[in-house]
Amino acid sequence: MPTQTGHTTAIRASRTIGTNVYNTAGDKIGKVEDVVLDKIDNSVLFAIVGFGGFLGMGEKFHPVPWSSLDYNKERDGYVVPFTTEQLKAAPANDIDELTRNDGHVARDSAYSYYKVQPYWM
Repeated sequence: MPTQTGHTTAIRASRTIGTNVYNTAGDKIGKVEDVVLDKIDNSVLFAIVGFGGFLGMGEKFHPVPWSSLDYNKERDGYVVPFTTEQLKAAPANDIDELTRNDGHVARDSAYSYYKVQPYWM
């Protein structure tokens, strides 16, 4: 699926993991920790963005709708259209919990919270 600015429709997951994520104000908010895939319908459920910790302690993992991440060459990272306050209040859990029950609970809560049009409807 193309990004909001029409970037590539295909990318390897290994290229996204570890990429920094910024808000629209240009503040670094975290990095992509993982990408959750749905093996049955061949879709990307969400990206897991980690932020809020220090030296690996206290970090929160947030499911973020994949379509919300837009790659920005100048920043060499993804930009999301959310404020720092929205991200701090967003659904978060540990990575294992985010993928429990096929990841659909985390996916649904992320799409609902960020008010992103669900791709599966």
